[in-house]
Amino acid sequence: MLEKHREASPKKVAAAVITVSDTRNEQTDKSGRLMKEMLREQEHQVIEYKIVPDQVEEIQSTVTSFLDDSRIEAILINGGTGIAKRDVTIESLELVFDKGIPGFGELFRMLSYQHDIGSASMLSRAVAGVSSGRVIFATPGSSGAVKLAMEKLILPELGHTVMELAKDLEK
Repeated sequence: MLEKHREASPKKVAAAVITVSDTRNEQTDKSGRLMKEMLREQEHQVIEYKIVPDQVEEIQSTVTSFLDDSRIEAILINGGTGIAKRDVTIESLELVFDKGIPGFGELFRMLSYQHDIGSASMLSRAVAGVSSGRVIFATPGSSGAVKLAMEKLILPELGHTVMELAKDLEK
């Protein structure tokens, strides 16, 4: 049954990419660049890209503006998911989500533990959720974490997730 869902899922999703960082710019944003490249390699569209500082208001206003853009079906965020005081991506998204997708964070931490950083994965607060009929994924800002999340979780299920959310719009 799952295979039928995947076959019926859209092969091309229109996405926005946000990098949350107080220090990166377009030249130094390896993780944002990696997200965009991996999306395009799978023939998804990158509609918007923005780097925003680790500030709740900035993150929320950027996410909200992307949610208001009817062209965007998914928002991918990297950075600001740690436990330091300045890491506020999760707090920003909690106020935006209509519904959480806890399995994403759980699976990401498991994969990160097994394939990347070991026990330090417990410090990751990667999350996903739904807002205004769109899926939002938030990963740590390291390029290793982005690559792992994109390869193992986001890209394999992106079209399927968008298809599931579109069911609500059909009613």
